[in-house]
Amino acid sequence: MPQNAVTPIKPKLPESEKITLNMGFIDLGNVDLLVAEGFYSNRSDFIRTAIRNQLSTHGEILKQVVARKTLVLGLQHFSLQDLEAVRAAGERLSIRVLGMASIDPAVTAELALATIESITVLGALHASPAVKAALSDRIH
Repeated sequence: MPQNAVTPIKPKLPESEKITLNMGFIDLGNVDLLVAEGFYSNRSDFIRTAIRNQLSTHGEILKQVVARKTLVLGLQHFSLQDLEAVRAAGERLSIRVLGMASIDPAVTAELALATIESITVLGALHASPAVKAALSDRIH
């Protein structure tokens, strides 16, 4: 690579999504008591553990539903080049993800409209505000 060549840096995608949770005062007090007694390092640690336990309890059902709904599990990223290739092939995508779908910030609203038929994301969708607005009637 020549000395003056610039290597593009891909933006680091977040590994988690922030949620807000309302709890009753007694439940919250019980969580704080468990934290104070050293069972959990903080409230978030308790909540993450409780969620993982519930997901584990329903693990087999979740696997069946993911297979039935033909969802991609994990992270699915669509680059500008990916969508340009889809357009060149005269195709359209039906995106179905359990986890996170991301569309490169360089993708224009026009390109997204021309190449994406529908989007179903159970988790998080990361795309520019313009792309989200353009696809709003296709996001389920």
